[in-house]
Amino acid sequence: MSQEGVGVDLETSLGYLLKEASSALRAAMEEVLRPLGMSVTHYSCLELLAQRPGLSNSELARGAFVTRQTMNVLLQALERDGYVTRPAEAPVGKVLPTRLTPSGRRSLEKASAAVRSVEARMLGGLTGTEQSDAFRILQNMIHSLRGDNEGG
Repeated sequence: MSQEGVGVDLETSLGYLLKEASSALRAAMEEVLRPLGMSVTHYSCLELLAQRPGLSNSELARGAFVTRQTMNVLLQALERDGYVTRPAEAPVGKVLPTRLTPSGRRSLEKASAAVRSVEARMLGGLTGTEQSDAFRILQNMIHSLRGDNEGG
């Protein structure tokens, strides 16, 4: 019986390959972050806060690809462990701006180095031109799927 027209051919599906690459990247990141007492989501949250201090729970959740509820639980743990601070009351509206503590910054420095090593390993077999092409192609795919027409 022919498989033609039924399902997706996983051998040639770019979407499936992207998901597999994403899964392999996440597993490699978890492996280097685990000894530092972090998960990928934990690291993502700290990295987002370092680059954009004061993000809200919702903004952090979107940036780390998790639900607001998951991010809220993580922020409570990060605050309890001294990685972040949040005011008891919102200075404006309902948003509690979260900021890294010095301890959070030190932990992030170690985690960032570990994550950079994973990315270097992932890109190790590519030339500079191939890396640039891959970056541009992936950005174009994201823009096309989101319908924002900013692709190259």
